[in-house]
Amino acid sequence: MDQSNQRLEFFPDDVILQILARLPVKALTRIKCVCKLWYQLASGDYFRHVHNELSIRNPMVLVEVTDTSSESRSSLICVDNLRGVYEFSLDFIKARVKVRASCNGLLCCSSIPDKGVYYVCNPMTREYKMLPRSRERPVTRFYPDGEATLVGLACNLLTHNYNVVLAGYHRPFGHRPERTFICLVYDSESNKWRKFVSLQDDHFTHMNRNQVVFINGSLHWLTGSCTCLLVLDLECDMWRRILLPNEVNCAVGNRAYLLESEGCLSVIQISEAWMNIWVMKDYEREEWHMVDKVSLRCIRGMVPGIFPISQTGEYVFLATHKQVLVYQLKNKVWKEMYSVKNSSTLPLCMISWLMIISNPLPGLATPILLLGLVSCCSSLSSLV
Repeated sequence: MDQSNQRLEFFPDDVILQILARLPVKALTRIKCVCKLWYQLASGDYFRHVHNELSIRNPMVLVEVTDTSSESRSSLICVDNLRGVYEFSLDFIKARVKVRASCNGLLCCSSIPDKGVYYVCNPMTREYKMLPRSRERPVTRFYPDGEATLVGLACNLLTHNYNVVLAGYHRPFGHRPERTFICLVYDSESNKWRKFVSLQDDHFTHMNRNQVVFINGSLHWLTGSCTCLLVLDLECDMWRRILLPNEVNCAVGNRAYLLESEGCLSVIQISEAWMNIWVMKDYEREEWHMVDKVSLRCIRGMVPGIFPISQTGEYVFLATHKQVLVYQLKNKVWKEMYSVKNSSTLPLCMISWLMIISNPLPGLATPILLLGLVSCCSSLSSLV
């Protein structure tokens, strides 16, 4: 470089920031070592905000692949619509866990050998936090297997705080569970659990108990009757219900699923020939609108075992026990994103939509979808 009479020209800082914000989270740890300027740009709150906003537009699917012929741990595959397919692992937690919920780039995992032990992690930054044990005995006396029926994770992108919710029917010693519904809420800001009790009579299938969506400060679950959503308002610790569209039903041959679509609640109903998509565009008025009706004729053989796992304004990701598919809403084109081999299978449960979050656990973030199943994005969320 001739330094005698020439001055090296740099891009403006805001242009560099926009370029860096488009890099995957894993690359950010390396680019911070390039120079002081890049370190400062990539460490600020505004950078995290820009990175998270961009990441939300590129959801990923984290697929748990179980080899039925082996007793080894399940392997994880990340299906990225832009970067392809690559291996993924939660081995940094140093414990055998299963994913129970996801939100804004964070995953909530429960320990397999130790009931009542929960972790929150950012799979992209490989940060994790083991939550303190609740002093409430009902946490191990949930019906029917000692684990919470509903597990939810709520990450607030504005405050950078997160909540973990464990809820279920309480089983007194020697008695069948009654309508007593115990709810425990962990608050990352106080690092404490709080508890409240209500009476509920809803039931949840194995699938919809793992379908939880966090929007508007509330967690939403689809009930087993497919007539309404059970909603927990985390601001006031109150349960309420939202009715589903009248056309949605769980009659023979119909299945309903709860998702998030660009910040809105979405319900997808799959029948033998059609996939109908509703979106709640006005949350305050609880108004549902059908936004698409998709023919399933070209994947007819997969319909009995297929279910949606993630959704954006442009794509719907779906899975069977062997494949991950994506449907392009605008082009009306089906595409296979991933297929397992040999005796491996994908577990038939969906955890939820993961977006990105700016620092609830220092350093956690990147939207991801876990097929276990979970949907997510790449975020810079923090856990501490």
